Amino acid sequence: MKITGDKKHFLNLAKFKVDGKVVKNDDRYVVQDNTTLKDLVLSSTDLNPKKETSGHNHSGQEEVYFFVSGKGEMQLDDEKFLVDSGDIVLVKNNVFHKVLNTSSEEKLYFVCVLHGARHS
Repeated sequence: MKITGDKKHFLNLAKFKVDGKVVKNDDRYVVQDNTTLKDLVLSSTDLNPKKETSGHNHSGQEEVYFFVSGKGEMQLDDEKFLVDSGDIVLVKNNVFHKVLNTSSEEKLYFVCVLHGARHS
């Protein structure tokens, strides 16, 4: 079988970088959103060493986090746990969540899939 076409529908998480619009960029992180799909947003975050995301929750939105490289800590409501490359975390509707990069040197890179439009 001959393989043809581009790879716009194919992603390899080991080599993955989201191609999308930068939606946040400050001393903590760079966040990019790919909105190729109609009902899902694919978002990536490059979280700088010893920095954390803004903790928040979403009413009516679930998320799936894929940790691609680096190590850190994730908080879901009152529970905190370590995350590492290869880990997947499911965030249920209305659950408070945030991510902390525990490394002093390495960035923590993760991808999040969410339904619908981004909630701030």
